[in-house]
Amino acid sequence: MQPSRIDFSIIGYTLAFETGEIAKQAGGAVMMHYGDTSVLCTACGSNSPREGIDFFPLTVDYREPFYAAGIIPGNFFRREGRPSEREVLTCRLIDRPIRPLFPKGYRCETMIQVLVMSYDRVCDADILAINGTSAALHVSDIPFAGPVGAVRVGRVNGEVIVNPTVEQQVESDLNCVMAGTADAIVMVEAGSFEVSEDVYMEAFEKGHAVIQRLCALQEELRSACGKPKRAIEEAKTDEGLVKKVREIAAPRFQAAARIHEKLAQYQAIDEAKDATVATLCTGGEGDPDKRTVGEAVSKIEKEDFRGIILDQGVRADGRDLKTVRPITIRMNPLARPHGSVLFTRGETQALVTVTLGTGSDAQLMDTLDGKSDRFFLLHYNFPGFSVGEAKPNRGPGRREIGHGALAARAVQAILPDHESFPYTIRIVSDITESNGSSSMATICGSSLSLMAAGVPTASAVAGVAMGLLSEEGTGRTAILTDILGIEDHL
Repeated sequence: MQPSRIDFSIIGYTLAFETGEIAKQAGGAVMMHYGDTSVLCTACGSNSPREGIDFFPLTVDYREPFYAAGIIPGNFFRREGRPSEREVLTCRLIDRPIRPLFPKGYRCETMIQVLVMSYDRVCDADILAINGTSAALHVSDIPFAGPVGAVRVGRVNGEVIVNPTVEQQVESDLNCVMAGTADAIVMVEAGSFEVSEDVYMEAFEKGHAVIQRLCALQEELRSACGKPKRAIEEAKTDEGLVKKVREIAAPRFQAAARIHEKLAQYQAIDEAKDATVATLCTGGEGDPDKRTVGEAVSKIEKEDFRGIILDQGVRADGRDLKTVRPITIRMNPLARPHGSVLFTRGETQALVTVTLGTGSDAQLMDTLDGKSDRFFLLHYNFPGFSVGEAKPNRGPGRREIGHGALAARAVQAILPDHESFPYTIRIVSDITESNGSSSMATICGSSLSLMAAGVPTASAVAGVAMGLLSEEGTGRTAILTDILGIEDHL
């Protein structure tokens, strides 16, 4: 492969896609450059599907070695260790826009590895990582319905800016990361200081215009040096089997939909699945295998629950589309923490505490941007008992780190500055019961527990999870307020 490079200028800096020189044995490899920041993005995939799974085995690994900023690691071994919180969050940021664009039913192991090779503390590496990952997938033989482009949008002194510098982000009252195809936005992650809807719309319009250009550049790159995409067999649907499954399972699923208590409803759904498999998989000659029947059952389950919502406007717990579940709040249920609250919304419950410390209790951050103190911490814990699972606690996983960061972004905006309130603030949210929207319960509980601790917040902040159902062909849609766990999969 001959090296190829395509350039694009954004706010005075040249953004470049480069491939064909480094990591030539990877399925796809692209080096991204923006200013003096350089990020290597690679994509590799196995040739055969992984057996016995019902999900897409995609793994994203993003690392920021300290040499990228000319720093020797400050730990005892002077070597990078386990992924930092920032690296974990960037892994999730890369994953979200690309995961929906792989073929339905694709089961081949796919590994994305991203290395920050140079960092100038001016141009962000995470935005390059998303663009480079998309480009690496696009030039590889891995099936991918991309490309996607990504930008960060800020607002400084009232002006909306695409890809603000690290210094400009400090002054910005908006921090919006968005990714999309040439036709639509597929992912938004944003935080702001109560900016208007009009500002967000302007940010989306300006951001998507640049995204379209980034997608066009990736198309140019693929035309120049892309590999032929591997052929994949589309899963064939046995309509006769689906009909049999529907006859057995649909009445049971419709009965389960009338049960509005989570555990009882889940049990009824499991019984419907087991009964269908037992009826059709008797071990006789010509019987379908359990996996095929299970996939058909899952398809019917999704169709039935979606159909009830779209046809009747009734959700899995009996609510209409707009109603929020009943809320109860118990202030200061714990004697010793400086502030605490038990926040319950339906079958989701968070016990949130606030602890105040001195400046010496701040978390020392050692990143490519240098050393700094973090005076606000928010930790989210999701123990197995919250959903009735016999699961040991092995420390926070990627999901828990991500949910904690999401809640922290919402709460950060109402906190006093450190000069006027010179304390270290640690919030811990222990999810004690969950049926969806636990991160939003964390936001509500955090706001209340800060009040209980006497922290002079600028205002209250609340969170609610929203969902959108859409039906292909008819164009029917339903917007769901305060979504449930089962609705996450619909």
